[in-house]
Amino acid sequence: MLEIKNLSKSYGNSTVKAVDNLSISLKAGEIYGFLGSNGAGKSTTIKSLVGIYPFQEGDILINGISIKTDPLNAKKQIGYVSDNHAVFERLTGKEYVNHMANLYKVPMEEVEERCSRLLKIFKLEEAFNRPVKSYSHGMKQKISVIAALVHNPKLWVLDEPLTGLDPHSSYQLKQVMKQHAQEGNTVFFSSHILDVVQNLCDRCCIIEKGKLQGVYDLKELKETNQSLEEIFMQATGNRMEEEV
Repeated sequence: MLEIKNLSKSYGNSTVKAVDNLSISLKAGEIYGFLGSNGAGKSTTIKSLVGIYPFQEGDILINGISIKTDPLNAKKQIGYVSDNHAVFERLTGKEYVNHMANLYKVPMEEVEERCSRLLKIFKLEEAFNRPVKSYSHGMKQKISVIAALVHNPKLWVLDEPLTGLDPHSSYQLKQVMKQHAQEGNTVFFSSHILDVVQNLCDRCCIIEKGKLQGVYDLKELKETNQSLEEIFMQATGNRMEEEV
């Protein structure tokens, strides 16, 4: 579903690569966590993946389509929720979602069905016809999620999606992520919340200084009583030495 092949990205004339020869492969039907310290290259990778940033080396294939050589068709496969929930704040929630649906040419009956279900889940029915600028941080995050799912993307990409959500909304978002994967789609998200990744994901990877440190099967970690937190600390060079 997603193939990141030898991706390298640097900024300007810098000789330091923000992402350095990164290769990972995601399957259909799985939830995949993307972990790393601040500045490890997670957001750079995600913004390269969704076509916001150009990159110098490698390629990214979404459902077999290259974001480099066929960006329009590749982007049609993606639903993206950014870490800053950038939306058109002068529009109402309904106008914003309909605008996104029009971009992807989604039939109106499908828009109405998906919106009805998601608005109920996230308790946004009463706010749907209000301007987005009147929304709270969490409400903007939720309308971004609805807009990202209105075309039922094969690949759903989320950058720190739980930031600013209350416990109820966080729970509902995780349930929607599970359902989207169960329908044969792929969910790819970055997070600093290791417990969420360990309990929600099928697999995850860790990057540090732009380089892949490892890929981990979360079911196997659970079966062998391995701690994702300990693995993360080792992979990122932040392990605290045990006291003697």
